[in-house]
Amino acid sequence: MAVTLKDVATLAGVSVKTVSNVVNGYAFVKPDNRRRVEEALAATGYRPNLGARNLRRGRTGFLALMVPELSVPYFGELAGLIINAAQHRDWNVLIEQTQGTRDRERASLASLGPHLIDGAIVSPEALEADDLSALDPGVPMIMLGEHVVDFPIDRVAIDNVRAAQVAVGHLISMGRTRIAAIGQNPYRGTAALRLAGYRAALAQAGLREHPGHVTSVLNYHRRDGAQAMAALLDEPEPPDAVFCFNDLLAIGALRAAAERGVRVPSDLAVVGFDGTEESAYSLPALTTIAPDKAAIAQRAVELVNRRVTSGDPLPTREVETPFALQIRESTTGAR
Repeated sequence: MAVTLKDVATLAGVSVKTVSNVVNGYAFVKPDNRRRVEEALAATGYRPNLGARNLRRGRTGFLALMVPELSVPYFGELAGLIINAAQHRDWNVLIEQTQGTRDRERASLASLGPHLIDGAIVSPEALEADDLSALDPGVPMIMLGEHVVDFPIDRVAIDNVRAAQVAVGHLISMGRTRIAAIGQNPYRGTAALRLAGYRAALAQAGLREHPGHVTSVLNYHRRDGAQAMAALLDEPEPPDAVFCFNDLLAIGALRAAAERGVRVPSDLAVVGFDGTEESAYSLPALTTIAPDKAAIAQRAVELVNRRVTSGDPLPTREVETPFALQIRESTTGAR
């Protein structure tokens, strides 16, 4: 038979209300009572009936998470962290891949309704303001990433422009002067921000952007990085450093350089962006901009919960999370 709150209360020697307060995470429980309840919970193996709890709260118990591609390590790692953060608030997460296209993103948003989910966390690539204006007002929604369209909505983001400046500034500090960029894409909002940071860092150092050194890619995959790097190495004046707009592009660039006999970092320094686990195990290990993905996940879930639990309209919030430059062998050569 299923263990009930009354069973736990009897074993702990407290009231059912006290057990309920502990199970639901209320802070105002006497330490000794909390300890006894937690020991009783462990001894009985009590598990709350989340379906019944959500029904009482008027909730579904599900969050939606929309990301472009789970095969891209950054989004896979971020999704795992969001799932963990959501579980602490008794939410299950439904994941939708949009492939970063406007049509798929719009279709995914249109399918969301309060009868299905309590809220959504969306990492968009191609959405426009008109798409967001059609959102169901009954679904609290959090956007991941900086403003690419002007629309009042809660956001969690890093400063992409500043992060790109830091990455390129590091290359400049290593004495590099012919710095290329891989990742320009007119359909990705973050690409424009990272390109702006790249150009700002060059201008601040008094360096010019070499013709042909900003390369466009269709996707942010390893193959795209390798092809772009090969084209850069065919330039009459090839770069001595390259800033890639994600780690997969950078790992592809490392492969292309190795196939051409270009030594990294003595001939070519490489910086990526995303701080994925894979970047630490490439050869050479990749210097990269690492957003605090755990903070992004935690704050996004907190913002959803803020809207779900409030009965009143709330002002929109924008939360900026930190990033760090992880310096490794692809720019310093040091192991």
